[in-house]
Order: sequence, then structure tokens, then C-alpha cells
Amino acid sequence: MQLNPAHKTIIKATATAVAMFAFVFWVMVPLYNVLCQVTGLNGKTDPNPYKTVPAAVDTSRTITVQFLATNNKGMNWDFKPSVHQVKVHPGEVGSLNFYVRNPSGKNMVGQAIPSVTPFEATDYLHKTECFCFTSQPLEGHEEKDMPLKIIVDQDLPKHINKLTLSYTLFDITEMNNKRTAAR
Repeated sequence: MQLNPAHKTIIKATATAVAMFAFVFWVMVPLYNVLCQVTGLNGKTDPNPYKTVPAAVDTSRTITVQFLATNNKGMNWDFKPSVHQVKVHPGEVGSLNFYVRNPSGKNMVGQAIPSVTPFEATDYLHKTECFCFTSQPLEGHEEKDMPLKIIVDQDLPKHINKLTLSYTLFDITEMNNKRTAAR
């Protein structure tokens, strides 16, 4: 069967569009994530818990770690750190809590996304326990303290003495409900 030129053009255009979408969704996103992980761009941190290794605490240095908490648009929870900063020695575990309260009368699910600045320090701030590792379901009017344990790596460049760990809290209730319904 011989195709006329118009049909050939439509087939070529469709194949090109499919190839472009495949490139964007299956190639660009993983490449972007690898680029951010390697360079520390966008403050992305390793999503896996830090595995501790025996090491001495470097008492010759004190690092200030500041904590920020913000809500994404549409997230109405109260969300804040129990303290706004801690001072730790590299290799020492720092512990604190983040307070969260769902003031609405409905059940909701939140997810906190971390970011570290300066970007150069991203690979040196490790979370050994973090509420950001999992989603946080809260019933209406429920509140809780969520633990966070951090370690600043001994290899943190010497010129860095202050880090900021910020969290943005997102409402993922609808996405969580869709995921649960699909199971």
C-alpha cells in the first residue's frame, strides 16, 4: 500500500512528537536529578538516611545550623522548628523537633522537602532521622512533634561555619488518596 505525502508527513510528525515527549519525560528528568545530586544545585539533598561511621567528634570547630520552616501555597498547617538553630561540632549528633499542627477539621497528608544552603555544604549535612523521609498524615486538629537528628560531616570545608536547613511543607493529601485508591 502506497501512502500519499500528506499521510507520510502526519506519521513523521507524530513519531517526532512521541520521541520528543519520551526524551523529556524519560531522559531529561533523570539527567536533571543526577546533575542536581552531583553539583548540589537546587539544594537537593540525598533522600537516603545517612549511615553513620565510627569517627571522632572534631571539637576544634563549632558549626551553627539554622532551621527554617515554610508552607507551600495551599498548605495551612502550623509548622515550625522547636529551636531556630543549634551549634554542633563536626561528627556530633544534633537533635531537635519540628512542631506540626493541622488546624483544619479534615484529615490531611503533608510532605516536607529539605534544602541546604550554602549549596557547597549539601553533601556535608546528614540527616540520620527525619520526618522528611516519609509523608506525615495528620487527622483534623491533630498536632505532633517530629524528630530530626543531624550530623555535620568532619570533611565540611573549613571556611563554612554556618548552614541553613530549610523545609517546605507540601499538602499531598490528594496525591496520597489517588495512590491509595490505585492499590
